[in-house]
Amino acid sequence: MAPKLTAAEAYLNSSVENAPPIKIVRLLYQGAIRFLGQAALEDSRDPRSKFIKLLSDADAIVAELRLALDAGAGSQEVVSNLESLYLFCEAEIQRAMLDRSSDPIAGAKAVLETLLQAWSKVEVEAARAA
Repeated sequence: MAPKLTAAEAYLNSSVENAPPIKIVRLLYQGAIRFLGQAALEDSRDPRSKFIKLLSDADAIVAELRLALDAGAGSQEVVSNLESLYLFCEAEIQRAMLDRSSDPIAGAKAVLETLLQAWSKVEVEAARAA
């Protein structure tokens, strides 16, 4: 039997399920950026820290964004550039995990923050056009 949801959980689930795709993309960026920021605050050398878990969560989001790219939905150049940026972020996150170092996090986080700004502008423009 499924556990009962609180009103807040039901609202959150409904707002995500009914959200336009561009809002979902923005939420994914925000989640990945948040996980990277939290990981950077953890002690990367402490095996009990959440460092690897937080990086894994961020990596899963970036991988999902990359896998969701649709070459038929837009410019092939844009799709190719986004894929390259996502691959860079994934590589930096994986390097941070392998080296147990926070240093590579900054590069991936900066790329995702820039992309979030761009998608936020697209979302505003789409809302104006609607």
